[in-house]
Amino acid sequence: MAGVDLSRWEGTPGKKTRLYRLFYQYGPGDGLGMFLPVDHGLEHGPIDFLPNPPSADPEYILRLAVEGGYSGVVFQYGIASRYYAPFAGRIPLVLKVNGKTNIPPADEPVSPLTATVEDAVRLGADAIGYTLYVGSPRQDQDFRQFLEVRREAERFGMPVIVWAYPRGKYVEEKGGRDSLYTVEYAARVAAELGADLIKVNVPEFVPEKMARLPKPYDATVLDVKEAIARVVWAAGGVPVLVSGGSKIGDEDLLARARASLEGGAVGLIFGRNIFQRPYEEAIRLSRRIVEVIQAVRGIPVKS
Repeated sequence: MAGVDLSRWEGTPGKKTRLYRLFYQYGPGDGLGMFLPVDHGLEHGPIDFLPNPPSADPEYILRLAVEGGYSGVVFQYGIASRYYAPFAGRIPLVLKVNGKTNIPPADEPVSPLTATVEDAVRLGADAIGYTLYVGSPRQDQDFRQFLEVRREAERFGMPVIVWAYPRGKYVEEKGGRDSLYTVEYAARVAAELGADLIKVNVPEFVPEKMARLPKPYDATVLDVKEAIARVVWAAGGVPVLVSGGSKIGDEDLLARARASLEGGAVGLIFGRNIFQRPYEEAIRLSRRIVEVIQAVRGIPVKS
């Protein structure tokens, strides 16, 4: 299993330095990452905090990220600017620079800018996150917006993690947002547009949706490891992070983590599966995930 290999890095020194902190200095290490994203208050609303009300407190999330051994925590600007400073140097920050609510219909989604790359630099972030809605009827607007973000990220030496999400009415007409076809396509689009890392969901194979997929996807069914390997292949060498999605059981999540890493992902980005659990339970699960990462990689478990 390959991690983020910086030995042959040809990008800017600023990006290399920040990627080193994320994938070697913090978290599991040796080129592997484990991230705790909590931008859900904007994207989904407070409803995602109801299963574990203390998780609405950003300080709670930051303590969890530090104690759980994460490579970084993901916040929107308002939360990061208010809460991150006391934790700077203890846990890296990934600043989301766009976002939306889920109140309007999802037929034509676009995620407007909420922060700048300069904001990320000022806050001490080690990467930015950008949500790209591939296949949306408004993707032309999204592509132009991302172009400007990418330019600024290059200027400031800031790595860009693209949340590569197939979304919109046309995606649903062609088999749904989590099909192998759309997840692979979104990963490739993110790579083509200049992502430094790509966040994807695990592809799903839903029998009643398969007939809407183009050939040969309509007859392709893979397990998690094989599906992630296909997405990694489609990403053309850009490192891939795998999302946990909605909350599932501990053993199922650990199995997903192992299969994703064995399929070639360089890391995991689990949100609701962590912060919706009580604190001590979330810490135990986080440490088990670290053990899975290190076992798959064959590196010593940190004490």
